[in-house]
Formats: sequence, C-alpha cells, structure tokens
Amino acid sequence: QVQLVESGGGLVQAGGSLRLSCLASGRTISGIGMAWFRQPPGKEREFVGAITSSGLTTYYADSVRGRFAISRDNAKNTLYLQMNSLKPEDTAVYSCAALSRRMTPMPRGWNEFTYWGQGTQVTVSS
Repeated sequence: QVQLVESGGGLVQAGGSLRLSCLASGRTISGIGMAWFRQPPGKEREFVGAITSSGLTTYYADSVRGRFAISRDNAKNTLYLQMNSLKPEDTAVYSCAALSRRMTPMPRGWNEFTYWGQGTQVTVSS
C-alpha cells in the first residue's frame, strides 16, 4: 500500500508560480510511475502529466506543456509539480497518483492508477 499526501496548493495571481509536493509513505516509490491529475470545478478529472519510475521520462498534457514540470526525488519519496505562468483555467483540485505495477508506456487514464492522494486546491485569479 502507498499513502500519498499533497501539499503546496493555494491562491495565486495569473502569471505566478506554485510548486506542489506529493509525499509518499508505506513503501518506496522508486519502482513505480506516478502522475498528476486535476479536476477543475464542474468538470471531469483530467491528466496533467506523468513521470516514469526512474524520472528519466516525463509526459504532459498539451494544455500545460512548457509551463509545468514534473520531477521526483526517490530518496525523499516525493513527487513534485512545478507550475509556472499559471492561468485562471489552471484552477482545479490537483491530485497525485501512483501505479501499482510497471506500465510502458505510462498511461494517461486516471483509472489506470491505483493509489491517490486527497488533493490540494489551486486557485488562479485573473
């Protein structure tokens, strides 16, 4: 079992930056792929980006590519999401997720991920 806890959300003005963290416990995350998803108000959950277990390969949704960056520190059992040039449409609850097994390529569907954090609210004002 993996427990995930996100932090770092908050209120920021458009054009600003935030860094989300996702601390894992229960087992090491070094061998599993992880991802960030978000759910805007009144909309369905959507893929933001993913990172392989090694951290060598990342994937991004078109809407965030070039603005967001995913990284991980396996020694700290932590996943990160650096968000720059934030826009009001980035407002959402952001959740981290982890796979229960190795999958290649990394999936983008939320139903492929077994472990989830509770989410952290990100609000971008115009």
